[in-house]
Amino acid sequence: MKRLSLVTLLSVAMLTSCVSKKKYVALEDNLSQTQSRLVKTQVEKEDLEAQMSKIEARVEEYNTKINSLKEMNDSQFTRVDNVTVMSNNIKTKMRNTLKNVDPAKLAGAKTLQDSMNLAVSYKLKQSISEDGEDINVSIDKTVVMINISDELLFNTASYNVSNKANSILKKLAEVIKSEPSMEVMVEGHTDSRTINTPMVSDNWDLSVKRATSIVRKLQKEYGVDPSQLIASGRSSYLPIVENNSKENMAINRRTKIIILPNLDKFFALLDAENNL
Repeated sequence: MKRLSLVTLLSVAMLTSCVSKKKYVALEDNLSQTQSRLVKTQVEKEDLEAQMSKIEARVEEYNTKINSLKEMNDSQFTRVDNVTVMSNNIKTKMRNTLKNVDPAKLAGAKTLQDSMNLAVSYKLKQSISEDGEDINVSIDKTVVMINISDELLFNTASYNVSNKANSILKKLAEVIKSEPSMEVMVEGHTDSRTINTPMVSDNWDLSVKRATSIVRKLQKEYGVDPSQLIASGRSSYLPIVENNSKENMAINRRTKIIILPNLDKFFALLDAENNL
């Protein structure tokens, strides 16, 4: 009986020892996993702290720039037509340019936008050609339109660009290339006289071929990016004046260059070109 009790006690002791060992191993494994997760979490925390430090440094840099701008005197800038912001430096240069503008035209300038348009028109006209009679520049808001008489560009009823046009197109190309964001439309116009030759079927054909000839020359000879250029023809259907005299017909025979710039930036570019 005593012997049986001893065996029973030994069996219970061994069973208890076995269970405790399993629990120990499990706890040890659990501890190891917990320590691994802790190390991983610590690494992730350090990475996040490093990223946060970089973000805070960038925010501080931006705030410094913003505060610097705020500290600048508001009088250094003028808003034109609620769109363009013009620096006082440009305003000063604009006023100097306006001293050369026809007083009659200047008298018609009622707003700062009008004055700016006159100044840009004058500078652009001067930068392209000294022959003011055959070039007219006008501005409608931010669209610059340059009308060039066909006498400066083509021979009568021809779409081949004459050598007389080289100087004008070279200077025009310099203006276009100075601002890659510009889009430039070259638009051919004719008078109302009909034309029908082996090379030109009608005024539509002539106006388009003239525009295409100018565009090709700007691209191939003067290096203008073709993605900036558009060629179009309007035939005789958008005359400036009635086609009732030789003089008026000469006015209507023209190539219109339409430029879409930011006027303030464009004015600055022209200023850099001319150093006026």
